[in-house]
Amino acid sequence: MASPIAFIGLDGGATRCRARLRDPKGAGLGEAIGAAANIHVDFAAAVAVLRGLVDEVRDRAGFVAGQNPRIAIGFGLAGLNDAGDAAKVRQAFPGYALVRAANDATTACIGAHAGADGGLVIAGTGSAAIARIRGQETIIGGRGFALGDDGSGAQIGLASLRAATRAYDRLAPESPLTRELLAAFGDDIVAMIRWALTAKPGDYGAYAPRAFRHAAAGDPIARAIVADAAKGVAALTRGVVALGAERAALVGGVGEALRPYLEPEISALLTHPLYDATDGAILFAGGVVASEKEAAE
Repeated sequence: MASPIAFIGLDGGATRCRARLRDPKGAGLGEAIGAAANIHVDFAAAVAVLRGLVDEVRDRAGFVAGQNPRIAIGFGLAGLNDAGDAAKVRQAFPGYALVRAANDATTACIGAHAGADGGLVIAGTGSAAIARIRGQETIIGGRGFALGDDGSGAQIGLASLRAATRAYDRLAPESPLTRELLAAFGDDIVAMIRWALTAKPGDYGAYAPRAFRHAAAGDPIARAIVADAAKGVAALTRGVVALGAERAALVGGVGEALRPYLEPEISALLTHPLYDATDGAILFAGGVVASEKEAAE
C-alpha cells in the first residue's frame, strides 16, 4: 500500500472539536473547528460531527474524497474508554489509509511530549492526569464532578458558591468574593439554591474566574479556595511522577491560572506542552509535525 499523502488529526472534546491536516513532512495545510462530539453521550451524533470536520479540513487543504485511501486519520475523543469504542470509530470511517482512535487525554499527552514518555495534567472545567510510560497508559483522576475533578474550574466555582452561602448564613466570614457572588443572585439565597438544583459542572466553572480575580487582590477566602485547588493539581502531578513520568505538562485554562499558586517543587515538574492535542492526534496516526521554519524550507 502506498504511503499516506496527508495526515488528519482530530481533537474531539465535550466543548468543541478541532481538525488539522498536515502533509507527510509535517507542514500544516488546513484546519477546521466544529461542535462538541462525545461518543459516550451520543455516538451517531458525534460521528456525524467528526465526518463533517474530516471532509471540511480535507477540502480546505485541496484534497478530494477520491484520495481518502491515501489519507490517515488520528482521533483523540472525549468519551472513548476502551478498545471496543476505538473499533467502532474505525468502522465508522472506512476507505482511509489508516484510522486510529484513542481517548483525548492520550492524544493530548502524545502531543505534549512529541510522542515521548511523560505525563499530562489537565485542569479545565474538570481535571485528570495521564502517564504514558513505555507504551503503557494510566489515567488518574477525572472521576467527574461528584466524585473527583480536584483542582478544576467546576470545583473552584462550587467552593466559592459554598463559601457565599456560609457567609450569608453567618456560619463563616464574608469577603469581597462572597459578596460579589451573592450579588450575582440578587442577594437572594433561594435563587442561588434553585440555580444549584440544575447547574452543571460548566455552570459552576463559570464562577472560577471570579475566585482567581479576588485571590489576586488578596481576598483571604478566595486565596484559600485557589490554594486548595493548587493542592489538587499537585496531587495529580505527584501521581503521574509516581507512575514513572520524569516530566509532566500542564494544560487547561485553570491549570495556567493556578501556576502562581503551585509549590516550587511542583512548578519545576510541570512543563508547557510541545504540541497541542490536535497535533498529538496527527502523531498518533503516524504523521509528523514541522515547525513553521521547517515547513517554509
